[in-house]
Amino acid sequence: MTRIIRSLDEIAANYDVLFCDLWGCVHNGISAYPAAVAALQRFREGGGQVCLLTNAPRPAPLVEAGFGRLGIPAEAYDSIVTSGDAAQDGLFAGAVGRRVWHIGPAKDDGFFDAPPEWNDAAPITRVGLEEAEGIVCTGPFDENSDTPEDYRAQLMLARERGLKLLCANPDIVVDLGDRRIYCAGAIAEFYEQMGGESLYFGKPHPPIYDLARRRLALRDGARILVIGDGIRTDIAGAVGEGLDSIFITGGLAAEHMGDDVENPDQARLDSWLAGQGMDATFSMGRLR
Repeated sequence: MTRIIRSLDEIAANYDVLFCDLWGCVHNGISAYPAAVAALQRFREGGGQVCLLTNAPRPAPLVEAGFGRLGIPAEAYDSIVTSGDAAQDGLFAGAVGRRVWHIGPAKDDGFFDAPPEWNDAAPITRVGLEEAEGIVCTGPFDENSDTPEDYRAQLMLARERGLKLLCANPDIVVDLGDRRIYCAGAIAEFYEQMGGESLYFGKPHPPIYDLARRRLALRDGARILVIGDGIRTDIAGAVGEGLDSIFITGGLAAEHMGDDVENPDQARLDSWLAGQGMDATFSMGRLR
C-alpha cells in the first residue's frame, strides 16, 4: 500500500536527488504551481539536487526558455533532461534513417538542430512521407484538435513501407490547464496497434534515466526519488530503475482519487493502483 504524505519535507532527508516530472507536477502548461516550486527550492537548500525529467519532445534549452512565462525560477532545479534530448541521440545516430517525415507542430522544429556532440554527424533532412526512410513524431500537427485516428491513412502507408517511428515524447496525454490533449506517445502507440514499429527514448525507457545520471554526474549509490503523475511513465520508470517514487495523484489521475485534489482518498487510491498493476512508494495530492 502506498503511503500518502502531506509534504516532500516528510521524507526529503532520505534522498540526495529528485528526478521530478515537469508537466502536471511543477506546472499545468499555463503556469507553475507555487507550492511545487517552493518544495523543490527547499530540497535544494537542504543540499539535494533536482533534475527536471520531462517527456517534452524539445531539447532542454528550448524547454527552459519557457520557464520565465510559466514562473519557474532557476533556484528550483539543477538540471533539465528531456525526452527530446534522449531521442536526439537516437535520431542523429541514425535510428530511423537520415531522411525523415516529421509529425509535429512547428514549435518542435528545434528538435532537428544537432546538439554539440553530434555536430559532425550527417544532417537530418525532413521530407514528405513518400520520400522518407523513417518517421519522427514529436506530437500532433495540431494539438488542439488532432487525434491519433487522424493519421490512420499516412501510418498505414508507412507500415506497408516498413518505416520505423521515432517517438520523441512517450506521454499519451497531458492536461493543458483544464483541457486534455494528445501527445506523440498516443500516435506511436496507435502505429504499433496497426502493426508498425515505434522506438521510445523518454520515460519509462532507460535512455532518459541514463542521460539524467550523466548530466548530474551522480555517484554510485546516490539516493534518487522519482516524482510524477504518470503511472505508465513516471512510476513505471521508477519501478524499472529500482527507484523510490512519489505518485502525484492530482494530475492525470485526479478524477479517480476523490473530491479533494490535494488530499487523495486512500481506499480509492489503493483500488486504482491495484487496477493499474502498479504501486508507488509514496503518494501526494499535489507536490508541496
